[in-house]
Amino acid sequence: MSDHNQYVTLGVAEDIYAAPVSKVQEILDMRPISRLPRAPDNFLGIIDVRGQGVPVLDLRLTLGMEPLADTETTRIVVLCVQGADAPVTLGLRADRVFEVTVLDSDTLDPPPDVNARWRDHCILGIGRRNGNFVTVLDLDKLLGEGARTLSAA
Repeated sequence: MSDHNQYVTLGVAEDIYAAPVSKVQEILDMRPISRLPRAPDNFLGIIDVRGQGVPVLDLRLTLGMEPLADTETTRIVVLCVQGADAPVTLGLRADRVFEVTVLDSDTLDPPPDVNARWRDHCILGIGRRNGNFVTVLDLDKLLGEGARTLSAA
């Protein structure tokens, strides 16, 4: 299996999302997050990862969902995304992480064309895994924008 077709599958609410494994640096159990004043709602704060301060975004809030308290399955996925000027390391808080896997097909379906007001800018495509739809996130667009927001805060 090549890294190109592998994904880390994440659960948020009842939905399944996927991140290209090439973007994932590591998966961490929840740990204390240092809050920062006047940060955007989806920016939880920073954590220490081997001596480096890593900002953590809440995937639920980033996707416009209601917040949820941490559970025993809550994880932080440390990712490297393309920011405005350079790669940025970010943590992404997800309700749960399932597995590193391949999807049922090598090709992704495009996001549905619902109407002009719906913003699908953060969706790379739709895949399937074991009969379930999996939304593959475009992390550079979704979180790269978050990195620009954080640097402006």
